[in-house]
Amino acid sequence: MMDRIEKSQVTYKKLFGDGVPAAYATDPDFQDILSRFIFGEVFYQGSLDDKLRELITLVVLSANQTLPQIKAHAHAALNVGLTPIEIKEAVYQCAPYLGFPKTLYAISELNEVFKERNIPLPLESQKQVDEDHRLDQGLAVQVEIFGDVIENNRKNAPSNQKHIQDYLSAFCFGDFYTRGGLDLKTRELLTLSIISALGGSENQVKAHVQGNLNVGNDKETMIAAITHSLPYMGFPRSLNALSCINEIIPE
Repeated sequence: MMDRIEKSQVTYKKLFGDGVPAAYATDPDFQDILSRFIFGEVFYQGSLDDKLRELITLVVLSANQTLPQIKAHAHAALNVGLTPIEIKEAVYQCAPYLGFPKTLYAISELNEVFKERNIPLPLESQKQVDEDHRLDQGLAVQVEIFGDVIENNRKNAPSNQKHIQDYLSAFCFGDFYTRGGLDLKTRELLTLSIISALGGSENQVKAHVQGNLNVGNDKETMIAAITHSLPYMGFPRSLNALSCINEIIPE
């Protein structure tokens, strides 16, 4: 059985090839701690495959705006077999939660990698709604994820805030969740990872824990996603997210 040092070497090579991290030239002790923890322990915890792990990594890095690491992990995502469309769609999924500017910064990093890898841009469109139906189709997806609470939220919204409920349905769910490239379970798990990485969004985290359950992601899958996110977003936000999971799905 491999120890965590050997595991970290195997995982690193699979993701990044034969190169040596630059930090070994200046901070070898720190790089050893990083590599052995992330690639020798965290990558082996839970049942997520490498493709889903890299999508989670990319959206958490986007939430953190740690842009140089996005470029490295875009290469890794391609190396483990993700398609350019899957990678782009994961980062697009960040926009309703991070806002457009931060998402555009992350997209720019992806585009540089795709150009380096001779991947033609733009990619094939994954749009599946038109102007006349984005609200209705988004609302349908929203109800599929969250159930009757959506109708109550829309009905109880103050008159001067009903437009926010429409934006939520048409923009967040109509423009993004309906797109091709990623299935609903993957999008919802990525959303949980994104809002957990933001911090201060515990109400939304709890809502999306229930949403994940409703679309078929079990508690162990959610714990695995937060565990995988831990090295990138730190213990405080990871522990807060786990508390939300435990509150919605008690042990």
